[in-house]
Amino acid sequence: MNIQATAPAPTATGCDTALRVEGLGKSYGRHKALDEVCFSLRPGQWGALLGENGAGKSTLVQLLCGLFTPDQGRIEILGLDLAARPCEALAQLGVVFQQPTLDLDLSVLDNLRYHAGLHGMAPGLARQRIAEGLDWAGLEPVARARARTLSGGNRRKLELVRALLHAPRLLLMDEATVGLDTASRQQLLELVERLVREQGLSVLWTTHWVQEVARADALLVLKQGRLRFAAPPAALLARTGTEDLEQAFLQLNRG
Repeated sequence: MNIQATAPAPTATGCDTALRVEGLGKSYGRHKALDEVCFSLRPGQWGALLGENGAGKSTLVQLLCGLFTPDQGRIEILGLDLAARPCEALAQLGVVFQQPTLDLDLSVLDNLRYHAGLHGMAPGLARQRIAEGLDWAGLEPVARARARTLSGGNRRKLELVRALLHAPRLLLMDEATVGLDTASRQQLLELVERLVREQGLSVLWTTHWVQEVARADALLVLKQGRLRFAAPPAALLARTGTEDLEQAFLQLNRG
């Protein structure tokens, strides 16, 4: 799938950063869900956000998607301030949420057509992108099937194709492999890796599965709302003196 067919909007600052998070904080009552979180991703970089349940991953995702407003801090997507220019910033973002969001009574094609319509895509461009996406993800044989008849893995592939239709430059995958079997999880990881390596898409992949972060360029570890680590996965092994990422993650979380 050629996600570069539609050129990205120029950034506000001319920066070469796909995502910048500065001093982000969010509280619910007395509970501080995020506390001074700072990190950035470059264009074409795969970032893996790792954390146990309750670490703050879901809150961060909600803020990045504009569903909630941070108490403090700043979010930039392709140089566009999310608070000041929300429509332009979110137009550069594609999202696959943890909770399924397909209309199960619609066909695969109609789910994609509906999304294209929401983004105001011209009919010709929508048809082209839908055809490319179905072929890229191997979903063309089930294009006219209702979404409820698809396997869990194919539903996730459909959500990925849908997230890419409007040619975003930043893709957010929020716990996207939850509930998938091993083969489907591997297929989804491979599809996203192709987008990063071959087409230069930036990805933020959130997960609590340590096994899914080894191939990422940057590993971000959240614990109790604070960013505890931000560097390549190999650097975490070096820091903890371990040879296994799961052991390294457990050791970091104990600290």
